[in-house]
Amino acid sequence: MTLERKIRMIAGTFVLASLALGWWVSPYWFLFTAFVGVNLLQSSLTGWCLMEDILRWTGIHEETAAGAGG
Repeated sequence: MTLERKIRMIAGTFVLASLALGWWVSPYWFLFTAFVGVNLLQSSLTGWCLMEDILRWTGIHEETAAGAGG
């Protein structure tokens, strides 16, 4: 799975989880939804993504050679 697909999957999961938590637990969780949206917007404008750095720092995403199925 590519790094971009991992980031999209994580962002979507964060949004859905925070919406559910905001609905059933506390409306303050909607602030997390806004945080994810702001990060997606700034990433589209600047080209820098915090989650991309986190995935690389933790080693969850290892760069693979092109065409290696990664």
